Amino acid sequence: MARFLYTLAIIALLPWAVLHLLWRARRQREYLRYWGERFGCYADAVPPDASLIWIHAVSVGETRAAQPLIAALRTRYPDHHILLTHMTPTGRATSEALFGDSVARIYLPYDTPWAMRGFLQHFRPVLGIIMETELWPNLVATCKAQGVPLLLVNARLSERSAQHYARFPRLTRAALGQLTAISAIGEADAQRLSTLGAPAVRVAGNMKFDIDAPEDQLEIGRQLRARIGDRPVFLCASTREGEEALVLEAWQTIADAGETTPTKVGAGGTAIRGPLLVIVPRHPQRFDEVAHLTESRGFKLQRRSDDAPVATDAQVWLGDSMGEMFAYYAVADVAFIGGSLLNFGSQNLIEPCAVGVPVLIGSSTFNFSEAARAGIAAGAVRQVSDAAALIEQAQNLLADEAARRAMSAAGRAFAARHRGATQRTLELVERFIPAMR
Repeated sequence: MARFLYTLAIIALLPWAVLHLLWRARRQREYLRYWGERFGCYADAVPPDASLIWIHAVSVGETRAAQPLIAALRTRYPDHHILLTHMTPTGRATSEALFGDSVARIYLPYDTPWAMRGFLQHFRPVLGIIMETELWPNLVATCKAQGVPLLLVNARLSERSAQHYARFPRLTRAALGQLTAISAIGEADAQRLSTLGAPAVRVAGNMKFDIDAPEDQLEIGRQLRARIGDRPVFLCASTREGEEALVLEAWQTIADAGETTPTKVGAGGTAIRGPLLVIVPRHPQRFDEVAHLTESRGFKLQRRSDDAPVATDAQVWLGDSMGEMFAYYAVADVAFIGGSLLNFGSQNLIEPCAVGVPVLIGSSTFNFSEAARAGIAAGAVRQVSDAAALIEQAQNLLADEAARRAMSAAGRAFAARHRGATQRTLELVERFIPAMR
């Protein structure tokens, strides 16, 4: 009965879903593409007789997290095709940037019973894998009915998300109970899932620790750093709406004091290179918005898309490119991780640690609570309460090379210490697909 009522609600919301796509397309026209897939209509993305492993990665973070697992699956099961499903254009674009034509990709349809039956009958996967925590009751029930093993891996569940799922106890318990297996990133996540009704949850760790910085990205970073010169670089990575204004306001305070002047003269007539603020918004549709905001504050702005050396009088450099986050980390002397200054739960703080960049985060870390706690304890991460404290900490670190080196070494050690989740997840997969010999 709970799933029946849920299905009625999904059907009632379908007209709203269409309006939502149109609304989002105002700022990101990619939302106008592939509508048929969202309602269960597909072209032939893979050969009809292919043995197929299907992975659902809703957006950018989940797609990046799947990267080491996809590499391991392609090695272990070379005769199987891989299908990635997404819900957002940015997730799909990330898939294209990371994997090119080596995987197939489509949008997962809205969670109606007939669309999910059509999806499974069209692609006939031998195994389904859901990254992190995306519970679609009709999808889970249809996989169960059609005998498709469905795994929830790299599962994370914040206290806030657990409270949301707990509002629908019968629906949530049924969906969790019909999953074939679940592996969580930490003990707290596993406990929350068990409390909601998951019958057996193993802890495998976080596969984001297994992501290696691509050498081509690091090389791009070195080239970008050469364009900047010897100025200290403070990177604000994956910033979310509202955070750039807070950062720029706090940065303006020290700019008014002359601390961010690109070049100033110190004692004895020595030229001192002031810091460069680099802002990389999380969502590409906000690049122009952030550029306008920066210039309206009176800052001298330059954009990555200009593909030119950073001018000596530039105060803010906008990272308006996709798929280059590791390159930006390679440029940075200190990095702030967006989504943590306001209540978005933080973006991925593991990647900059692995590259050896000192990390600053705000107080909102529910998406990476375990990693944030461990990173702070390891000395790789410092937490701040607000934008003013953030800029103060950034200034202090930019002026203290010894502290930066210590945090860099701590970050690399912290990231290395937590590797291995991909192998443990692969061992779970092997229970349902015999390894190809």
